Amino acid sequence: MVTARGLVHAYGERRAVDGVDLGLGPGERVALAGPNGAGKSTLLRLVATLLRAQSGSLVVLGEEIPGGTRAARRGIGYLAHDPLAYLDLTARQNLELYGDLYAIDDRDRRIDELLDRVGLLGRAEDTVRTFSRGMAQRLALARMLLHRPRLLLLDEPHASLDAPGAALLDDELAAATADGRAAIIVTHEVERVARVADRLVVLCAGRVVLDEPTARLDPMAVRRRYEEVAG
Repeated sequence: MVTARGLVHAYGERRAVDGVDLGLGPGERVALAGPNGAGKSTLLRLVATLLRAQSGSLVVLGEEIPGGTRAARRGIGYLAHDPLAYLDLTARQNLELYGDLYAIDDRDRRIDELLDRVGLLGRAEDTVRTFSRGMAQRLALARMLLHRPRLLLLDEPHASLDAPGAALLDDELAAATADGRAAIIVTHEVERVARVADRLVVLCAGRVVLDEPTARLDPMAVRRRYEEVAG
């Protein structure tokens, strides 16, 4: 799904991503953690093809980047830290725009299905301006899933969600990867990692300092392991 070798991306003199190697296979869920400024969001945007690496190689969904960017993007679902919805459009209209962009054949049925799954079907005709931040995040989740992407990339997805919303997101991630899709989840909630991910990858100063399975770790063990390498 993703193969990165020696990725580098700098902002001026500062290397936000500094020689990162990362692999992700079908059905895998990777939690990407690290302190503020570690390069997590920059790395996610590189994999999402929203930024271009200044050196290194990147293959996403079988496509070499940047040459295969257009083809790769059709299989990527990206959930930014900000929901990025059109505030003066309704929830349904936001999804209709996105469905048209991806030429989804069963657009209307798919929209109803996802609005129901994220608990917004009863608010489908309300403008996003009237939504709480958590509701807007649920809409962004529906938008990410709309075109049935094979690779899910999520930046701090739990941050604005209440407990039911967070549980919904965890269930959607589990269902997606059970179908062979893959996910990278940027998170500060390290204790949640053991529940939502198969692997924990920790970045510090743009470099991978830990990459290991979480299968045999309970939430507190994950926290201790994170603090050992990230402080």
